[in-house]
Amino acid sequence: MLLLSFAKINLGLQIIEKRPDGFHNLQTVFFPIEWADVVEVLPARDLRLHASGLLVDAPADQNLCVKAFRLLQKDFCLSGADIYLHKQIPYGAGLGGGSSNAAAVLMATNRAFALGLNTLQLEKYAAQLGSDCPFFVHNVPMSATGRGEILSPAEVHLEGYYLLIVKPNVSVNTAAAYKNVQPQPHRPSVLSIVQQAIETWKSALVNDFEPSVWTQYPLLQEIKRWLYDEGALYASLSGSGSALFGIFNSIPPSLTQKLQPYTVFTQKISSCYACQTAN
Repeated sequence: MLLLSFAKINLGLQIIEKRPDGFHNLQTVFFPIEWADVVEVLPARDLRLHASGLLVDAPADQNLCVKAFRLLQKDFCLSGADIYLHKQIPYGAGLGGGSSNAAAVLMATNRAFALGLNTLQLEKYAAQLGSDCPFFVHNVPMSATGRGEILSPAEVHLEGYYLLIVKPNVSVNTAAAYKNVQPQPHRPSVLSIVQQAIETWKSALVNDFEPSVWTQYPLLQEIKRWLYDEGALYASLSGSGSALFGIFNSIPPSLTQKLQPYTVFTQKISSCYACQTAN
């Protein structure tokens, strides 16, 4: 079973409070994008991970794809599988590539082995792998609260706009980003802001990681300024970074030239979010 494993951006990200368990309660809207890895799961005698594309430098037993299969293997006594992962989504970018891969393996394994798991059951497995993993079971715009695992549908109307994502050659450590962020409760919710006209987002829709990330990586703040200077209606860090994105009426050639040293992805946003099956 072959699946596309899509990335996401965060439309706003508010850190509400630090929890007793060390995690943080947050509010965000996850928005799926077309930048995707490819995942295939084929039944086999043993469990093997075959990686291509961008370098996967973690040991196989630490890879979320392998951990996802192990969860189902334990409960359903599966023999093994060949997991093929072609990486195109950059690491350390705040785009959720690893979490998306894990969710794709859960879904591909469910289909390849005819396990009969429904969406709610897949969500529960995904939540064991990462706070944002359940979102990728749906791959439609979702409002997220709690640690990011409490999801509800979000109406986000961006059809017809253009999205540009830029990933410079730096990576932000997520744990350090959370350590340096300052929780702020009692604000208008991210969802309520996202449902306003996009022209209001620049002044109202914030990512709470930005102030501390700017201190460590001034280049990221500079790139955000470039996006606005070139006509972005809204620009932001995605997650804890280091990818930034801008939403445009049209993307000027001068901007793509300026961003040539970095990894850049562009798409025209449509209303078709959940086309998961590649073959």
